[in-house]
Amino acid sequence: MTALRRPRLTRNDWLLAGLGALCEQGPGALGAEPLARRVGATKGSFYWHFTDVPAYNLALLTLWETAAGDAIENCAETGMSEVARLRITAQTIAATSTSDSPALRAEPAIRAWASDDSICAATVTRVDEARLDRLRALLAACGIGNAEMARILYASAIGMEELRDSDAARNSDAIGSLVDLVLALR
Repeated sequence: MTALRRPRLTRNDWLLAGLGALCEQGPGALGAEPLARRVGATKGSFYWHFTDVPAYNLALLTLWETAAGDAIENCAETGMSEVARLRITAQTIAATSTSDSPALRAEPAIRAWASDDSICAATVTRVDEARLDRLRALLAACGIGNAEMARILYASAIGMEELRDSDAARNSDAIGSLVDLVLALR
């Protein structure tokens, strides 16, 4: 009798499992042993893909940072006005919890993790600065010279996520209304 072999886990499988664990249980669930139990594998499989837990955590944060950057880059469609780009960028930031990307959906958990982890905090700061830079540039292109408006939009977009409202359309409408209000100040 031959034993059934489980499919080999990929690096991405481990990262997706970690995102789920982080969201459900917090950063304490990101150890090799709890993750191995979660995916039904051995710690050896974990260490096949990652040299240690800090390397794994860095890979997880890099995945989120890349997804966050890609989401903002994808807001710029050819032929779209700067006003439309500003609106969709703010709405994208305010809708990470309903994103198709598991990495983006983990943003609230990553922000919570950043309060106790300096490497995570540095990653969140980089993402925040990149998003703020994009919002500042879009606001400037729309004739809004007050750079603090970017901070107001960004804080509001992040706050939309903290409301944990299951109605993504309502959050999108709300941040869109704030964009309209800021643009009315021109």
